[in-house]
Amino acid sequence: MAPDADAGKPSGKASGHRSDPFAPLTSQWLPVGDGHEIYVETIGRTDGIPAVYLHGGPGSGCQPDHRRLFDPERFHAVLFDQRGAGRSRPRGQRDANTLPHLIADMELIREQLSITRWMVVGGSWGATLALAYAQAYPDRVSGIVLRATFLGTRTELEGAFLDALPRFYPGLNDDFLGSLPAEERAAPLDAYWRRILDADAAVHGPFIRAWHDTEQILSQHTSRRDRLDLASLQSSGALPSTPSMEAHYFQNDCFMQPNQLLAQADRLKGIPGIIVQGRYDLLCPPAISHALAARWHGAEIRFVEGAGHSLYDPGVRDAVMRAIADLASMVRG
Repeated sequence: MAPDADAGKPSGKASGHRSDPFAPLTSQWLPVGDGHEIYVETIGRTDGIPAVYLHGGPGSGCQPDHRRLFDPERFHAVLFDQRGAGRSRPRGQRDANTLPHLIADMELIREQLSITRWMVVGGSWGATLALAYAQAYPDRVSGIVLRATFLGTRTELEGAFLDALPRFYPGLNDDFLGSLPAEERAAPLDAYWRRILDADAAVHGPFIRAWHDTEQILSQHTSRRDRLDLASLQSSGALPSTPSMEAHYFQNDCFMQPNQLLAQADRLKGIPGIIVQGRYDLLCPPAISHALAARWHGAEIRFVEGAGHSLYDPGVRDAVMRAIADLASMVRG
């Protein structure tokens, strides 16, 4: 939930620029079936603490800065772009793209790299995938670091777009709803997702932009904008990639049973975890992390005051890095 910036270009099969400690050790496109090839890279040292980073969206992709969350002297970190996202191919492909597919892809990556157990790190949608994977394969997880817990439920999406949006950004809410016919404004999420997934560019273009921009504003504790640029919604330029994948997942309840991740939280027993939570996160509010920690007794919540949802709100990135380092010491200890 909430798009990350698009990932950069791949560095090639293996990096020859080891003067940069964050340059990939390896990079490859891994065939995972169904016509999908996912981009996978590793950083750090091969004898380091195994960890995997899960990007948000769904549909955004990893960024070079995500490598810097991991100390290259301590970790053997794996970063990959999920099906249809970032550098994975075919870009934007939604066929054979479900949560169980992504979990299976993680297992294939782990086996390919001969990793027995790894730390799992993810924020927002990455937190959803982290929890779902850990509940499916708890014996493969040494610890979990989450940022901005998202449990993949309709209730959370309605809380963000039907409650927080009009309460904190009433003008933006008028813009968001104003793109829809009056008779569809009572159920705007379904109306948006239906239009975003429409094959006609004249239909989906404005709604992809409106969803993306609204979500971006909600994700920042201090946004420079509080309204949509209505004229730009009709632009013929390139479209952001994340809303289409989000609509695909959200329209299908993220391919989970109702309240699945809370209901199966007992499967996390014995796995240590740290949750980094922005105090004023409008997309993934503190109540969600609190509800998870109440059922996952190995979890510690670390609040970042004066921060919202974004990894780049003040203090959040540093808190995530500290959590990763602290959990690594706990795992090694």
